[in-house]
Amino acid sequence: MNVRIGTGPDSWGVWFADDPKQIPWKTYLDEVVSAGYTWTELGPYGYLPPDAGLIRTQFGDRGLKLSGSFIMTNLEKPDGWPEVERQLVETGEMIAHLGGRYLVLIDETYSDLFTGKLRGPRELDDSAWKRLVKNTHKVARIAKERFQLDLVFHPHADTHVEYEPQIEKLLEDTDPSLVSLCLDTGHHAYRGGDPVRFFLRHHKRIRYLHLKSVDSVMQKKVENEGIPFAVAVGMDLFCEPSVGVVDFPAFRDALEKVNYDGWATVEQDMYPAPFSKPLPIALRTRGYLQSIGIG
Repeated sequence: MNVRIGTGPDSWGVWFADDPKQIPWKTYLDEVVSAGYTWTELGPYGYLPPDAGLIRTQFGDRGLKLSGSFIMTNLEKPDGWPEVERQLVETGEMIAHLGGRYLVLIDETYSDLFTGKLRGPRELDDSAWKRLVKNTHKVARIAKERFQLDLVFHPHADTHVEYEPQIEKLLEDTDPSLVSLCLDTGHHAYRGGDPVRFFLRHHKRIRYLHLKSVDSVMQKKVENEGIPFAVAVGMDLFCEPSVGVVDFPAFRDALEKVNYDGWATVEQDMYPAPFSKPLPIALRTRGYLQSIGIG
């Protein structure tokens, strides 16, 4: 197998383009290198200054390379395409200018991440689902034709593609030549799935990975008490891969079995995070994954 392993601003507590609770972007880049990574994602658009020349220089000075980045937008809203297109164009241009390859697409959450208040239905009716699929195809075509990027759809907690049956329906309803999957092992486990078995069933559609894990005790507490996602993250719902519920040695075996050849971004959601918290975790995580033969 050939796992090109990297990380992203999410592992440093970065969720927004600009927030005083978040580590400065140059410090992030320095600490990515200190943790032993050469690949990174961009994070939310605007966190790294949207100046491709500046970022190319900053990457070059540190020996960093870009794997890709994400957009998170409402794919099923009847009049939502202009916002989808805006995010696609600004992020797609930045990825392309920096030599990245992947656009990670995430549907908008149906609840407020901090309060848990519903902003829409938990499940889509047939017409809304068809719009989600149609717009996913539309994003994929533009990403490929305009920016030469491969689209990978990222199932995410509190979105309309989060549980295994929903993910499998998305795979059935989308064109394999346009839409692949970003399997996030942490989100998959958080919603009760087994990422190892799922990967083995669907590895031909999985072109990109987000590697993270979940604290099983915290997971049960969050589910039983209905704790909003962002609040749960602040309570360390996600944890280091060496101690979480995801069986990473078994996942390594699955990668080897199918001879996986692709990118994997290490993540550990921890917004907000004291500035001193991410680097020691990143160092331990990088060491653990290397010790079991991933990256």
